[in-house]
Amino acid sequence: MLSFFRAISLLEGLSYVAILSVTFDVLSRDYVASLGMLHGVLFMLYLAVSLAVSGKEQWSQKVWLPILAASLVPLAFIPVELYLKKYAARKAAQTDAGLANAT
Repeated sequence: MLSFFRAISLLEGLSYVAILSVTFDVLSRDYVASLGMLHGVLFMLYLAVSLAVSGKEQWSQKVWLPILAASLVPLAFIPVELYLKKYAARKAAQTDAGLANAT
């Protein structure tokens, strides 16, 4: 579930950057409808999956709220991805250590 959330986070952040690219005339305005729809779906998916992951991983509000707020700030998906990458590595190391101690 965490890897799925990381993928959604990355896609949602990139879609936000794409919408801003239209705003700054980097991309044509012809893409507004399709980018807007894609971003809206990814944003709603981000919110739902972040809530599901926070429950499964037992994150406190101090962890979940900044991750939720990052969906509102352009380019904030980068530090979120770095945090989630470290979190996943730490969790994998704890699982490996637990398996080693069990044998």
